[in-house]
Amino acid sequence: MKPFCFADGTIIPSESATIHPMDLGLIRGYGIFDFFRTSNYQPLFIEHYLDRFIASAEKTHLPLKYSREELKAIISELTEKNDLKQGGFRMVLSGGVSQNHFSPAEGKLFIFCESLDFPAEEKYNQGIKLLTLEYVRPIAEIKTTNYALPVWHSYHWKNLGAEDVLYHWNGMVSESSRSNFFIVKNGIIHTPDQHILLGITRKHILQLAKDAVIRPITLEEVWDADEAFITSTTKVLLPVTQLDDRKIGNGKVGPVTRSILERFRNLEKELVG
Repeated sequence: MKPFCFADGTIIPSESATIHPMDLGLIRGYGIFDFFRTSNYQPLFIEHYLDRFIASAEKTHLPLKYSREELKAIISELTEKNDLKQGGFRMVLSGGVSQNHFSPAEGKLFIFCESLDFPAEEKYNQGIKLLTLEYVRPIAEIKTTNYALPVWHSYHWKNLGAEDVLYHWNGMVSESSRSNFFIVKNGIIHTPDQHILLGITRKHILQLAKDAVIRPITLEEVWDADEAFITSTTKVLLPVTQLDDRKIGNGKVGPVTRSILERFRNLEKELVG
């Protein structure tokens, strides 16, 4: 974590940030967050992340006292004070201290700056393994702070050499615990349309792919896919070459996956000049 954060309505030393022990974020796991990156001191896709954060606050009935312009000004000041040339911003809005310890209240806004390490290059070159997990994330369209199941389950997947999980329910796949999921079949990119977070990286991958198909995808289709990959802010795009104990396609990173990753990286370079 970087030296300065935003809390209590001002910029303070990060080590001084506090939260009430009866906040719903702690006692009920109720709150929202979002995370975006900076490159060459510029926040990438900032308008899209703020769109989602503001919408998440409204959908979860959590008052957000700051306007879009005020949030951007805070982010700009934190970037300067933390000298955040390359790194991450984590915005958190807690559930607040509720009179009945249950209903959403006026929460507390935190904005933290973090160092950011991408996955090892070998994962981009060789691909990763996912484990199937029967689960649907609650209110999946909102980026809530409720990650209890994957945090608990991560001990299991790490022991099995997996990077993450792939959620599925009634034979239909949705997403990974912190990433969106895609398959490639006959050169065409497909991605699930239900029980997912509408990822910002996903959004731009779909724009780059142009002919991508957004639709329900069965687990059987994943087994039969030529390629697969996951996308997120912190991973960008990671090829998936194994699901449980079975290879995806030929078990190697495919040409469509490599192409879309290169195009996304070029897009980022264009944005920061």
